[in-house]
Amino acid sequence: MSDYNKKLIMEDGTEYLGFGFGADKEAVCEIVFNTSMVGYQEIISDPSYTDQAIVMSYPLIGNYGITDEDFESKLINLGALIVREVNESPSNFRFTRTLSELLEDSDVPGIYGVDTRKLVRSIRDYGSRKVLITDISTSLEDGLKKMAETELPHDQVKRCSSKKRWYARTSNPKFNVVAIDCGMKMNIVRELNAHGCNVTVVPYDTPAEEIMKMNPNGLFISNGPGDPEDVPEVIETLKTLKGELPMFGICLGHQLIALSYGAKTYKLKFGHRGGNHPVKDLATGKIEITSQNHSYAVDDSTVEGTGLKVSHINLLDNTVEGLTSEDGKVFSVQYHPESAPGPQDSTYLFDRFISNMKM
Repeated sequence: MSDYNKKLIMEDGTEYLGFGFGADKEAVCEIVFNTSMVGYQEIISDPSYTDQAIVMSYPLIGNYGITDEDFESKLINLGALIVREVNESPSNFRFTRTLSELLEDSDVPGIYGVDTRKLVRSIRDYGSRKVLITDISTSLEDGLKKMAETELPHDQVKRCSSKKRWYARTSNPKFNVVAIDCGMKMNIVRELNAHGCNVTVVPYDTPAEEIMKMNPNGLFISNGPGDPEDVPEVIETLKTLKGELPMFGICLGHQLIALSYGAKTYKLKFGHRGGNHPVKDLATGKIEITSQNHSYAVDDSTVEGTGLKVSHINLLDNTVEGLTSEDGKVFSVQYHPESAPGPQDSTYLFDRFISNMKM
């Protein structure tokens, strides 16, 4: 079809043709998919997607536009957005920009008209891998060469984390929480504020001694992008603070707590991304529907003997979804209990964190 002006080139040599929107630029990224039906603004503003090309499995994206109040981060760090159909005429009284305008303002390329069903199946069957978003005129040979010559970065947390300390206060606070920002979603801060916590957000490389000088009641370790082993600074901080404070980790924070106790992590074939993962709480037997976004998981065979135990499992693939320490003062989950727009089955975990700080 002669009207196509953009294409995707995969590492295995397959090509997907489409039309450009957003920023008109070329990019090499890791390609992943997300199965959520709503929440595309929260997804593309989630720092955990830094440098990744997201394929949305739901076919129509952009239909309610972009709303200023719904961002999860001030920066849009994803590598690219790939959709079947993009809506440039949103129907929503709250919208202030279209999706394409946001991507253009953020220098993020998009491509639509792609066979996303085939593309998602490819990622499912063969795993996440490099992809080149490029002009239709780029030859397959040149595209493969560009990908081979491009090394995917390992400094995502450094780029996403706050550059200085900042505060999120609430009325009538009961607790002071220090949050280590590895690429934190704003809804986590909102949830902590709603539970009566003043939050001091600190850069990822803040040393343990400086954190203790803030006299916190508890320590939160945030979500974020990339391989947890790429942020040894946080692992060392958690090792030092073990036993000193109640801790709560989400997503990357969960993996970092595991590493600080001596467990291991590994990369999943295509990760977990979407708002429909069933997770079992092993203590209660209850099943929660969860929102997830991660490429790495904790190796359950390495947890025994670390002082941690598995508290939650994913019922789709039996991967570790939660950990807790032997005294219960440290716990973490791989999924997002603060997820916006949902599901919200797991917000009780914030209450558990509050209870630990009361003890």
